[in-house]
Amino acid sequence: MPAAERDRAGWAALDPCVHCGFCLPACPTYLATGDESDSPRGRIMLMRALERGEIPADDPALVEHLDACLGCRGCEPVCPSGVGYGRGLETAREALARANSFSFRARAILTVFRHAFLWRPLFTLARLFRSTGLPAMLAGRGDTRFTLGMLASTAPMAAHAAGPDLPPFRPSDSRSIAIFSGCVMSTLFSHIHHATRRTLAANGYDVIEVRGQACCGALHEHAGDRASAEALARQNVDAFAEAAERADFIVVNSAGCGAMLKDYGHLLGDERAAAVAAKVRDVSELLAERGPRPGGALPIDVAYDAPCHLQHAQRVHAAPLAVLSAIPELRLTLLPGSDKCCGSAGIYSMLHPAMARAVLDMKVAELGAAVPRPDVVATGNPGCLMQIGAGLRAAGLPIDVAHPVELLDRSYRLAGIYISS
Repeated sequence: MPAAERDRAGWAALDPCVHCGFCLPACPTYLATGDESDSPRGRIMLMRALERGEIPADDPALVEHLDACLGCRGCEPVCPSGVGYGRGLETAREALARANSFSFRARAILTVFRHAFLWRPLFTLARLFRSTGLPAMLAGRGDTRFTLGMLASTAPMAAHAAGPDLPPFRPSDSRSIAIFSGCVMSTLFSHIHHATRRTLAANGYDVIEVRGQACCGALHEHAGDRASAEALARQNVDAFAEAAERADFIVVNSAGCGAMLKDYGHLLGDERAAAVAAKVRDVSELLAERGPRPGGALPIDVAYDAPCHLQHAQRVHAAPLAVLSAIPELRLTLLPGSDKCCGSAGIYSMLHPAMARAVLDMKVAELGAAVPRPDVVATGNPGCLMQIGAGLRAAGLPIDVAHPVELLDRSYRLAGIYISS
């Protein structure tokens, strides 16, 4: 699709907006600032002015308010007119990226995630540092201590620390899957990959390994760096094209990556990418399709927090709850703010730490005031695990964070499912 045609399609997604204001209570940045320009309605007015050339793309106020958007898309489900806010924001940020250079910090972060030879050793070193226990000891308030809290929150819960080699019992009616490895997930969260393989195998799925994968490109696409996003997407499509012919599904255990992979057909605009995207499923979707089979009793209080790009972008609501509900004696809670963004939003928390913390503080306060107070916050996205985990540590709240498959994995261990028959 030519660039001009693609841009018009993105701007056109904003056309149904009638400025009704239903989006205002759903917008975390508007709730934090009370500024109309930090609301979806206000930003749509700015984006329309940008398209018409009434505001130049290098206008400082325009850049400030559009950059301050989390891109959580929480405004979309509540919009009675069906505004495609996410598509419009993508187009606007591409225009801003063409007209303005990225900040040094943004460019450095995007460059690291663009190349595996940079992010793999960096995250491996971070994992080794995490193993010393220092990040957990030093976590707290303040930028540096909060960052250490984010790193500490990537660690598996103690009961999940066993390695990947336990052979699970497999039902006879297996289906084949290929797992998207990603960047942060394959390094700092490799224990979630192990739990994903085990729980899926226990529910009748055989894993096909796929080489040559890259970062999904979501961070680049959200920032307006479309060229890098497309290059990474093509690399992943090349990697998965052959596997997609042998695999029934491509499974993703990171909500942000899943939303991006499901959008590859739109991003690249070709049938090959669309065929790969059509097979992408969140791990919770596949587990819920099979039940999932119940495990052993886990009598803990768990608050589920919905990742924005699982709930709003992928529109996956019930599957993670089905996964958690399959765990006997687990007491599941949905707090009123469970559908609101935590402030992570990819690299947003690194570029806009003050706003990210303001958004997070509302969620942490709700978790701290919950009765009963949860033992664990479960969420299916790495950025959310890190952000919420660091916020809880900074607030001095003794609440763990975990991916839903980690809890199911623990339940299966307790039930003896991972013993070969």
